[in-house]
Amino acid sequence: MSIYIKKFLTIVLILSSFISLNAFADRVEAFVMPGEVIKGHAKLETNCVKCHKRFDKKAQTRLCLDCHDKIDAVMKKRSGFHGKSPIVRKNLCSACHTEHKGRDADIIKLDKRNFNHKFTNFLLKGQHKKLDCNSCHQAGKKYTEAKSTVCYGCHKKDDKHKLHLGKKCEKCHTEQKWKKTKFDHDKTKFKLTGKHKEIVCESCHANERYKGIPTKCATCHKINDVHKGKLGDKCDECHTTKSWGKMSFDHDNETEFPIRGKHKQLKCKACHKKDPKDEELAKQCYACHKVDDKHKSNFGQKCQTCHSEKGWDHSKFDHDRDTKFRLKEKHTKADCTDCHKKPLYKTKTSSKCYSCHKIDDKHKGSQGKNCQKCHNEKNWKSKIAFDHDFTKFPLVGLHALVNCKECHTQESFSATKKSCISCHRKKDVHKLRLGTFCELCHTPNGWKIWNFDHDRQTEYPLKGKHKGLNCIKCHKRPVNKKSIKLDANCSNCHSQDDPHDGKFGSSCASCHKVSSFKDIDI
Repeated sequence: MSIYIKKFLTIVLILSSFISLNAFADRVEAFVMPGEVIKGHAKLETNCVKCHKRFDKKAQTRLCLDCHDKIDAVMKKRSGFHGKSPIVRKNLCSACHTEHKGRDADIIKLDKRNFNHKFTNFLLKGQHKKLDCNSCHQAGKKYTEAKSTVCYGCHKKDDKHKLHLGKKCEKCHTEQKWKKTKFDHDKTKFKLTGKHKEIVCESCHANERYKGIPTKCATCHKINDVHKGKLGDKCDECHTTKSWGKMSFDHDNETEFPIRGKHKQLKCKACHKKDPKDEELAKQCYACHKVDDKHKSNFGQKCQTCHSEKGWDHSKFDHDRDTKFRLKEKHTKADCTDCHKKPLYKTKTSSKCYSCHKIDDKHKGSQGKNCQKCHNEKNWKSKIAFDHDFTKFPLVGLHALVNCKECHTQESFSATKKSCISCHRKKDVHKLRLGTFCELCHTPNGWKIWNFDHDRQTEYPLKGKHKGLNCIKCHKRPVNKKSIKLDANCSNCHSQDDPHDGKFGSSCASCHKVSSFKDIDI
């Protein structure tokens, strides 16, 4: 063991008997301190616990930030180099700032060559990349105390506008070059087009005036107005920024009256006989073309409904497209006045057939006024479109082959009766003994085809001797009523066959069977 160590231990043992343990530990730390701290930390040199915590190296960073609260604040906000750099945030303060190297030691150790400025609040772009650090960071001041992060802070001397455009240089200028601007005049209320793009700023912005500049053409171009103010001060309605001599006025898009057809051949004075600013022209055709109206106002004053600007004889009116009444067959050959006999816009023309064809109605109104149910536009007689199946009497079987006149003997079709007997009474071989409801037995397919089932369709099933009997055997008398129902009592038919002379009553079925009178069931 070294003699120096033995002496040291001896001194320690002696001192421990006179001072407390904590005081002793502090003196020991001060005694074993590796070197002096910088001038800024000199006051803390004898108070080690301000920067160190025994047996906890990681606590050192927190102790540093307790004093350097500004650094602590930017780290929490993730601002500046200490707040943005991932290297700083992951390491201890001592990784970059090593102490106990002497009073004049540089504990910042900034590597200017490799320093990445993107981890600061000011990203270097364009010409800024070429500058020396001292251009912005003055000697003797902290790097966070740079001249300014605002353009005007450094470039006040370069401001030729003398603050007329404010201090936000970046609105127009870039880091590449002062003379190369990024200002887009089109984003203002006055876009630069045509010749305006070739004019220098001072032509409009004299004496560095940028606010309150008039935007009306007449303000600058009054001297160029050959109309001497008669057409107003809205030069841009006719002229363009390309050239005064080149007209831009588009009557089609810039007015409510597009110029088409024959109108294009007219000169402005043909319609605009006065100064336009003092004159409001009517846009209706009739205002100019009343003298050309051969219809004498019967078709109203909306000439454009039928005629076009190509010429009076060229009609653009399409009755199928422009109205709710399509013209078909014979209607296409009719003259307008055949239907439109009164002023068109004063009297509404009816689209119902009967309004025009009442005189053609051979039914004299008995079939109603909906002619189109049966007839079409080809002519009155051909291919009548009436479908009898949509009436209350559909035509089925042999009825479909019968001519209309066979049933409709009168002009009033609705007066035709629907009952079978009304047409077929002469063919009734039963002579009304089975009533007037022929359809109970017969079908429209033929008289001989019948399907009446007495057992199913009546309340009196035919059994025994009753089967096979002719209907007339029971239904002997003609009836002209809805019901042909007979009394089911045996005596109604068999009273003459009663050998008992009614002594046993009228209920023969009490004893006799329908198979035979001789079959008795007692």
